[in-house]
Amino acid sequence: METKLILAIDLGTSGPKVTLFTVTGEYIDDDFAHTGYTLLPSGGAEQDPEEWWQAIKIASQNLLKRNKDKIADIEAVSITGQWSGTVAVDKNGQHLMNAINWMDSRGAEQVKKITDGLIKIEGYGVSKVYHWLRRTGGIPMQAGKDPIAHILFIKENLPDIYEKTYKFLEPKDFLNLKLTGEFISTYDTMVLHWVTDNRDINNIKYSDKLISLSGIDGNKLPKMVDASEVIGTLSKKAATELGLPEKTKVIAGTPDINSAAIGSGAIDQKHAHIYIGTSSWLASYIPFKKTDIFHNIGALPSALKGKYLITNEQETAGECINYLRDNVFFHKDGLNTVAPDDYYERINQLAGESPAGSNKLIFTPWLYGERSPIEDNFVRGGFFNLSLQHNRRDMIRAVFEGVAYNNRWLLKYVEKIAGNQFEYINFIGGGARSDLWSQILADVLQREIRQIERPLLANARGAAFLASIGLGYMKVGDISEKTKVKTSYQPNLKNKSLYDALFKEYLNIYKKNKGIYRRLNS
Repeated sequence: METKLILAIDLGTSGPKVTLFTVTGEYIDDDFAHTGYTLLPSGGAEQDPEEWWQAIKIASQNLLKRNKDKIADIEAVSITGQWSGTVAVDKNGQHLMNAINWMDSRGAEQVKKITDGLIKIEGYGVSKVYHWLRRTGGIPMQAGKDPIAHILFIKENLPDIYEKTYKFLEPKDFLNLKLTGEFISTYDTMVLHWVTDNRDINNIKYSDKLISLSGIDGNKLPKMVDASEVIGTLSKKAATELGLPEKTKVIAGTPDINSAAIGSGAIDQKHAHIYIGTSSWLASYIPFKKTDIFHNIGALPSALKGKYLITNEQETAGECINYLRDNVFFHKDGLNTVAPDDYYERINQLAGESPAGSNKLIFTPWLYGERSPIEDNFVRGGFFNLSLQHNRRDMIRAVFEGVAYNNRWLLKYVEKIAGNQFEYINFIGGGARSDLWSQILADVLQREIRQIERPLLANARGAAFLASIGLGYMKVGDISEKTKVKTSYQPNLKNKSLYDALFKEYLNIYKKNKGIYRRLNS
């Protein structure tokens, strides 16, 4: 009997991964192509949308060459990928400038203008907070990293491009435009623009009031549909370039955090998932809208109908490990420039040779500011309590532990919103390949950590599950049983008092130094 397949495309910051799954989530094969990004002065971060498309073509063609016998069974393409980015396109679907990605903070001043007020709370005008929280469950970040900030930055600094723009699209919606010619987004995707009324989970719509407060042209925003909806079939050009039949359906799709939540298998209020990749987040589904403005956490509409997802983001997590590799251990300065192919295996081994607590060396992972549980664009990372007695093993383990401390800080507020302590937390993303990091998280968070099988494919698996739901092959209740757990890690109680003490000092580091960070980086 033939098995229908889904081609899932996950556009990460470093490039797209294209994966074949069965409609029940069984993995078949994948391919990856690299893309770059450019960091600009004053907090700019951009990518070339055409480079995304070329990379997807390469990865798709390579994958399908190895699986020629399966092409006829591919029923749909489902895209996920980086969230909180902006692509300005004209009526012909051509991008007018580089995409502004999720790291870009150049719109901070513009956001401060639209969220200001005479009476303030946490830097926001009280009346503005009321209007935004009441309707959306959140408010534009004053750090300037939301799409609304990108659009306002373009409006003020690149007025010609703003005028020529037909629609401002998220990255995955731009790719769907390339696939189908349709200018479409989804309800869950658009929530980070902070111009949708999310009070009725079954009737999300653009808010005229919030669009007016934002100062943008609402006509430049795309039509919204459900994430699992079929938005069309491949155009002749896209089908040819990808190597697929024109009859292949295209699913509206969902951004990375939402697809990862699905692909993690933790789909109810008593369970959560942690993702550690370039960035990190800790999320859980709940049946109601709730916001913690003080810690930049909100329950927003998810890709699963009738469910809100507690959302947040920590800016740099796995990227801290890459920073060690590229800027400390193997920087291209003539000393030792070539990282071994088994770099990640080696650092895990070395970190495992350092005791719990890294001999009381503490690393703060705020290398590019922070979003949650603090919104602070000025805070920066560092090693604290470093001495002549510490070595490279301690430094590596301290990075693992620093990311875990940040997640423990976040966990307190996420569980408060959920209204319960999580029975277990599923671990996905590149960080979940590390057995040591899994155990460190269990010890620091004092929760069972479940390492999900093929954790790097959680986003793509979630995109495939979403497509299967939209096509009628699966129900939401099937997701957990279709998600395989590799290993479960229980907290080591012997390490509890040590990590409790170090976590307390971790919090003190921020409290005592946040003024210094602001003075140094403002």
